[in-house]
Amino acid sequence: MILVTGAAGFIGSCMVKILNEAGYFDLVVVDDFAREEKRKNLEGKLIHSTLHRDEVWKWLEKKAPQVDFIIHLGARTDTAEFDWSIFETLNLGYSKKIWETATKYRIPLIYASSAATYGLGEHGYNDDENLIPELQPLNPYGKSKNEFDKWLLQQKNQPPFYAGLKFFNVYGPNEYHKGRMASVISSAFSQIQDSGKVKLFRSHRPDVEDGQQLRDFIYVKDITSVIRWMMEKQPESGIYNLGTGVARSFLDLATATFNSLEISPAIEYIDIPADIRDKYQYYTQAEMTKLRKAGYSHPFTSLEEGVNEYVKEYLKTGQYL
Repeated sequence: MILVTGAAGFIGSCMVKILNEAGYFDLVVVDDFAREEKRKNLEGKLIHSTLHRDEVWKWLEKKAPQVDFIIHLGARTDTAEFDWSIFETLNLGYSKKIWETATKYRIPLIYASSAATYGLGEHGYNDDENLIPELQPLNPYGKSKNEFDKWLLQQKNQPPFYAGLKFFNVYGPNEYHKGRMASVISSAFSQIQDSGKVKLFRSHRPDVEDGQQLRDFIYVKDITSVIRWMMEKQPESGIYNLGTGVARSFLDLATATFNSLEISPAIEYIDIPADIRDKYQYYTQAEMTKLRKAGYSHPFTSLEEGVNEYVKEYLKTGQYL
């Protein structure tokens, strides 16, 4: 039996689909299930049972010995939310209880960390665990992820296997419900449908041209591929980056979106809002040596390939993975 938290969300629901395709059907999916639009993410998927996130602890008291693996993807991910108490409860506290359960019952665990832990990248984007205490996240979401990473590294008692995965900029199907927190590809597609053009932030640094701010964009199917591999191979426990290892510009992203729609690019540059301008990241790129050395050898989807598939097979049709 596999327990998947955040299973009705973007990455969680894609994970359930990939597990089904790999022959895993004895799945217990955990979420709050309050939003109707999120429920669509699980339609047609084969699962054993559903649990509200607040009910999982009583369930585990009876069923934990039957759980073979935990994939913990549930979290509050709103980077514009600044109420620390929300993240302290839903991200930090909840994850600690998941860890303690996995440790007590000897259940292997994979959980979602985040590249938001790296802040402005003052210490680079290397997943060396010795650097984690030095990181300075820019918002409560990133702080909550980093605080959990720091906490678990201090724990003497651990699950038989664990992997924390620092997701970089994830995009792909099943993010229809995310609104303003959806990927830039989803936003670009909507802008093109509405106005025929895409608005990008102009650069406020003399050494960076407009549209040349860089991010490590990773297709959600690559995320689920790594998680499945981690679950089945269980390499050395630790905290790993999960990006492509290749930084691409927002202009590249917008151009790829236009090309997938066979429309000539039309870009408008707007100022970065003053209140976030000094915290804006101009560059992120995952150092991927650690995962490769652990044995994961599959190539990552290029930005052009991923955007083309996402737009044509999902955004244009409204389909779900």
